[in-house]
This record gives sequence, C-alpha cells and structure tokens, in this order.
Amino acid sequence: MSLDKELVDALKQDWRTAELDERDTAMLTFVEKLTKNPSSIWRDDMDALRKVGFDDTGILQITLIASFFNYINRVADALGVGRE
Repeated sequence: MSLDKELVDALKQDWRTAELDERDTAMLTFVEKLTKNPSSIWRDDMDALRKVGFDDTGILQITLIASFFNYINRVADALGVGRE
C-alpha cells in the first residue's frame, strides 16, 4: 500500500514504467504472467522471485492472492457485477 499519489497513478497507467524496486518488479512480472497465461509458469519464474528475496512462503502468498483476485474478478464479470 502507498499513499504516494504519483506512484498510484503510475501503477494505474502502466506498472512497467512506474519507479519500482527490483523485488516489486519481479513480483508484478510473475503476477502478470500468472494472470494472462498461467500454464506458462515454470521453475524459472519461481527462481526469478527467489533471486530478489522471496522464499517459498512469499511465492505461495503472491500466487494465492493473485489467483484469488483473478477468480473473484471473473466471477463478478460473469455475473455482471458493477455493470449497469
């Protein structure tokens, strides 16, 4: 979480151009791949997260949180939640 409005705006625009540290960049790269093409996740994706300091618990937490948001957004989309 951040109260930095400039960072929030940059993340909304395109997280790849936001000023993020190596750890956040690796995490978001993983989350984007998990979201767009989950079957392409491989050992090297986990290794990239470990390289910047995430342990197995951290990788599991990233995966579970991203997967939950992907799931719940798909449920909401399918039911038309928020559309009027």
